Amino acid sequence: MKHDTCRRRTGCRRAGLYPAVVIAVAGAMSAATFAADRDDALAEMTGAFNGWRHSGLTNEGERFVAAYPRPPVDRGAQRFRTLIEGRLKHVDRSGRKPPTLVVNGNATPLYTDDEGAFARPWAFGAGSNSIEIVSPDGQHRQRMQFFEADRSRPQAKLRAIVTWNDPKAQVDLHVITPDGLHAFWANPTLEDGSGFDVDSVDGAGPGIFSSAAPEHGTWLFFLNYWGNFDSTGYNFDAKAHEREVITAQLILVFNENTPAEKRETMTVPLRKIGDLMLIKSERL
Repeated sequence: MKHDTCRRRTGCRRAGLYPAVVIAVAGAMSAATFAADRDDALAEMTGAFNGWRHSGLTNEGERFVAAYPRPPVDRGAQRFRTLIEGRLKHVDRSGRKPPTLVVNGNATPLYTDDEGAFARPWAFGAGSNSIEIVSPDGQHRQRMQFFEADRSRPQAKLRAIVTWNDPKAQVDLHVITPDGLHAFWANPTLEDGSGFDVDSVDGAGPGIFSSAAPEHGTWLFFLNYWGNFDSTGYNFDAKAHEREVITAQLILVFNENTPAEKRETMTVPLRKIGDLMLIKSERL
C-alpha cells in the first residue's frame, strides 16, 4: 500500500497540538481531588472523571497540554474527543511493562514521559463510562466512573478501536463500508457521517472509528504497520521500534453504553513495516 509521506507529515504538523476540553462537573468531586485524597492512588488525573459531566466540544476554554512523547498527534476529524490526562505518582523506569489504561473495558498500554505525565485522546459516548489505571503487576487499580450527560452527540452503534504495544510504532486502521467507502488516515470522515473520532499517532494509539447508523452488509477492518514514530517524527528504520513482534488489538463494540452492548476482540502480531492484514470481515 503506497502512502504519501509528505502529505501525511504535513497533516500531522497541523494536528500536532490537541485541544483538550475543560470539563464542567456538577454534583461530584473531580477525579484530581479523588486521586489526591487516596494514598494508594496510582495517578493524579487532571480532568474531571467522577460523577456527572457535560463535555460538549466548544471553542470556549480550549487549552494545549503536554503529553507523551510530546503533545499528541491526533488526526481524528470528528468533534467528540476528550483528553484523558494525568500524572503517575510512581514511575518505574526499570520495568519493561507499563501500566495499563482501561477505558470502558478497552485496555491499552499507558506510556508516559520521564515524569510520569500522560495524555490520551478518547471518544466517550453518552451514558455511563469508566476509566481504570492498572499497575504493571496487576495488583493495584484505580477506577473512576462518570456519566456523560451530553445527549447532543450521536450514539455510536458501531465502534472500532485499535491499540498496540509499542510506543515507537505507528499502526493504522482502515475501514471499508458495505458501499465501498474507505476510511483511513487520509480520509478520516465518510459521506455517511461515520469516521475517525480519534486517530492518535504517538504512544500506543488509540484509533477510534465510529458510526451512529452503520449500513447493513459486510464491513472490512484492516490493520497496517505503516512505520515508526518518535519525538523527531516518522521514520521507516526497520529497527526503530522497541519490540520484535508488535501486538495489535482490534476491538469492535456494538451498541455501546446500552443494555444491548456486545464486543469482539481480535489480537494479531505485526512483524515488519508494510504488514497489511484483514483482521475482521463483519456482516451487520
